[in-house]
Amino acid sequence: MRTLIISPERVRRTFSRLAYEVIERNRGAEQLVLFGILNQGLRVAEALAAHIAPLAGQPLLAHPLDVKAFRDDRPIAQPAAQSPAPPRAEGPRVTGKNVVLVDDVLYTGRTARAALDAVVRYGRPASIQLVVLVDRGHREVPIQPNYVGRNIQTKHKERVVVEVDEDFAIYVEE
Repeated sequence: MRTLIISPERVRRTFSRLAYEVIERNRGAEQLVLFGILNQGLRVAEALAAHIAPLAGQPLLAHPLDVKAFRDDRPIAQPAAQSPAPPRAEGPRVTGKNVVLVDDVLYTGRTARAALDAVVRYGRPASIQLVVLVDRGHREVPIQPNYVGRNIQTKHKERVVVEVDEDFAIYVEE
């Protein structure tokens, strides 16, 4: 069974609110580096960047962040200790910047924890902040988002689905 919990119109308003919150907390967007956690988080980050850019009066890119090698709860083909570090010159420079990690749903916190490890391979940021469209609780690690589109209490067996095709819509599946 699939239930719509946030319509595309409400998601657009949520992006607008989140954009204002990010700009206000960071006193503009000049020092921001936006990372979207692959795969869904990148689409959310791109949409957030599109809302921030006109408010800040400057373009803002959403960079992809692959955290697979940093996960501690899933098998990977190559251990993280042996995976090569991304060359700092090829990725965005984050040293002294305010990094904003973006994901669609925060559940156990393990993806966000892995993202912290992935980001520091690009340098030492002044701060790392977390934006999620949906926080569904059930944390396994002590991670708390800085910006939340919507808090939704779910059961462990339920799944929150963020559709990102044309418009964003958010569903709960049992």
